[in-house]
Amino acid sequence: MTNDLERRLFEHEIEFNKKSYTFSRRPLKLVYYEIFNDYLLAIDWETKIKKWSNKKKEALSKSNWDRLRKESECINASSHKEYKKQEFGKNN
Repeated sequence: MTNDLERRLFEHEIEFNKKSYTFSRRPLKLVYYEIFNDYLLAIDWETKIKKWSNKKKEALSKSNWDRLRKESECINASSHKEYKKQEFGKNN
């Protein structure tokens, strides 16, 4: 999160900390950013995205909303879809 995107990208490019995430990934290319009027919302959004899978992040960066939706679906046994299947099976 930053209030000066160009400055923040420059800071990542000149980073000297070899343990930083971006150090070995240079040169960097900005593929996604979002503008927020409320910094708390920006922090919340960044925190959520950092927890996403690489597939979801890639879909977001490419504005591929169908793929993002697909990658966001819950597929474990406790998902609402699986629960409905289990409930439907009990009634038959």
